[in-house]
Amino acid sequence: MWIIFGIIAIIATLINIYLFSKGKDYKLAMALGLSFTALTLCAEYSLVSNWVVVEDMGALLDVVPTMEKVLWFLTIASILLNIIPIILERKDKRAKKARGI
Repeated sequence: MWIIFGIIAIIATLINIYLFSKGKDYKLAMALGLSFTALTLCAEYSLVSNWVVVEDMGALLDVVPTMEKVLWFLTIASILLNIIPIILERKDKRAKKARGI
């Protein structure tokens, strides 16, 4: 399930960036991208929790150390990619305000 949520998060983030680049309302896509990132993390945590319950130490030892790094990286990347439009929009508004437009 976490793979599905992760793919949806990536697609929503790409739509967010595309909509912003075309000057359209991107906020719903941004919210979806961040929401599906959170759901991906929850689904991954549930998977690991199930491994703990069934005491599958092989899966825990093989997957968890690598997935921890991957999930940290992808979560940070998702946050940054999804908030870039807001940062650029604010920067543009400040520049216009400084020029008196």
